[in-house]
Amino acid sequence: MRFSLRIFLGYFLLVALLAAYVLSIVRDEVKPAMRQSAEEVLLDTANLLAAMVQPDLVAGRLDDGRFAAAMAQFALRSPQANIAGLKHERTYLHVYITDARGFVLLDSEQKAVGQDYSQWRDVLLTLRGEYGARTTLADPKNPLSTVMYVAAPIKNGDQIIGSLTVSRPNLAMQPFIERSERKLSRIVIAVIVAGLLAGALFSWWLSRGITQLTDFAKEVSAGKPAPVPRFIANRELTSLAQALGAMRDQLDGKAYIENYVHELTHELKSPLAGIRASAEILHDDLGATDREKFLQHIDAEVSRMQHIVDYLLQLASLEARHELQAAQPVEMRSLVQAQIDALQSQAAERHILFTPGAELTLAGEAFLLGQAIRNVLQNAIDFTAHDGCINVSVVSEGMCVQIKIHNDGEPIPDYALARVFDRFYSLPRQNGQKSTGLGLVLTRAIVQLHGGDIVLTNASAGGVLAQLTLPLRHTA
Repeated sequence: MRFSLRIFLGYFLLVALLAAYVLSIVRDEVKPAMRQSAEEVLLDTANLLAAMVQPDLVAGRLDDGRFAAAMAQFALRSPQANIAGLKHERTYLHVYITDARGFVLLDSEQKAVGQDYSQWRDVLLTLRGEYGARTTLADPKNPLSTVMYVAAPIKNGDQIIGSLTVSRPNLAMQPFIERSERKLSRIVIAVIVAGLLAGALFSWWLSRGITQLTDFAKEVSAGKPAPVPRFIANRELTSLAQALGAMRDQLDGKAYIENYVHELTHELKSPLAGIRASAEILHDDLGATDREKFLQHIDAEVSRMQHIVDYLLQLASLEARHELQAAQPVEMRSLVQAQIDALQSQAAERHILFTPGAELTLAGEAFLLGQAIRNVLQNAIDFTAHDGCINVSVVSEGMCVQIKIHNDGEPIPDYALARVFDRFYSLPRQNGQKSTGLGLVLTRAIVQLHGGDIVLTNASAGGVLAQLTLPLRHTA
């Protein structure tokens, strides 16, 4: 299982458990809180009505008093109210009054008059001078049928002469409770989804950083000039990437020097041996023609050694770089045309045909790209007969630009195809001269520095085809 997936699943489990725990706690608190609030309202209502009915009870005209008439009218009311989107078409308040012994004197529902309520907690405690309240099931089979009863004492001076109880079924509050629970559930689900999205984003961000480091390590193993990854707001991954980059530079530097010393020593043996032999012969008594011949040989070998050193210095500089330093928009059609114009005098009788194609711009270093194209063009000229033809084109391939250079010269021998990009490896040219064997190596280093690649193949129609592929990067 992937590391990022493990993090996401762990985060998902934590958020889900926490959300379920919070939801259960809040749900357990919603119903009691609403009922406590309703109980406070019933308490105030009971005390208000007890104060209102007190004169009628003292005067002994409770049945035909103003309070009884008001309660009868109240029972007939139909509010037709809309409270927070919920319709109310009836009243739920139930009132009954008892005397000091607990017998019901008045019942707004006309059901309990004359009954002994002295053992009900609301009446019993109130007549004792304590706070009286109870919750009773109206239907023993229905747990939602609870009714809340709150009583207040009716006094004559300091003497308790009766009690007034106000009741209301909790079922009347159930729609509000259910709506609150639904709303709460939606909020919790939204929080869970938001948390999961945040967890997925974090997992992707962390996984992306690890993937970048993995790709960087693979590119380093493959010997590619990969830039050290940069991470925003993640100092740990940035430090790790910098440490890997520093380790790569140290290892590459050591291997690079060892390899170059070995190759340079091997390559310089031949010209040095030629120069030494020519110098020894010059000590002899030679004619002017022979002396001039050996001096020209020494000059040619020194010039070749100078070219090798110059190429190696430039190659070393390029291979030490892992990213572009001064990338600017480069229009490839114009750049290729400029290199063709610069080499036109060397082409002599060779025909260079250029198919520019569409205008394509990429981000890169124009000088280096121009040098890479010139090296390939120079190779094409060197391996093409005087009456031969070189075809150059610039085409778009997806998100890349391809520069194709085809010459109709002799194909590359099969044994040499796998070695054309090796340092110091070269084939005899049409003019018989030997190159440094570093031109194509330098070209490949430039192309890879720009994130591209170069391929040299024998064309099916004859000749040799060089393809430089470069990504069309967006400039900042």
